[in-house]
Amino acid sequence: MENSRPSSKRFLDIVSDLRTIFKEEGAGIGDKLPSERVLADRLQVGRSTIREALRSLELLGLIETRRGEGTFLADYKKHQLVEILSTFIMQHPQSIRDVDRTRKIHEVAAIELVANHAELRALPVWESFLSKLEEAEPVIREDLLQEILVVAGNRLSLKIWFLLKQYSRVPFHEAMTENEREMASNLLKNMRAGNGQQAVADYAGWLELVNEERRGELEC
Repeated sequence: MENSRPSSKRFLDIVSDLRTIFKEEGAGIGDKLPSERVLADRLQVGRSTIREALRSLELLGLIETRRGEGTFLADYKKHQLVEILSTFIMQHPQSIRDVDRTRKIHEVAAIELVANHAELRALPVWESFLSKLEEAEPVIREDLLQEILVVAGNRLSLKIWFLLKQYSRVPFHEAMTENEREMASNLLKNMRAGNGQQAVADYAGWLELVNEERRGELEC
């Protein structure tokens, strides 16, 4: 049975601890890293937590996984954007609020762009999301936002958003609750109608609702 993740350990703490281990072992570019089991034992957390942290390090370009071989330290310095983001996120965890704010800038810009583009806001994908929301089918939070950024067509913005999302305080990987569905539906309806300002207001209300529910869960 896996160890449960200590409540005092935030996700960024786990990632930071992993980087410390790599440094202490003198791991160089191309060196193989310890297995998930070994890392989980050393940090006294579950393997699923280690797997999540390693995935985020991989998304930042700090490590790479080779199928059938293991995980290796990557030459992240070849990717200047990744280097800048990883340095800020990993060395300044107290700036997570800035990470959230920056992520929201990209989300708002994408919503406004789609709302102001007749061809993009008429795409059938929005009707598909609306049908799922109205019929109470599961909708993952990040799926909706990611689709909006993909449709907006700014690949650099999407890449930055994807990296920032991994360190957000919003549990994007979870399905929308019943209370969120109306907000998300209003966002889509106003975006499709070309009412970008109201769509952004709906988006802000939706995120606030998610954060309120999350705060309530943490207090329980």
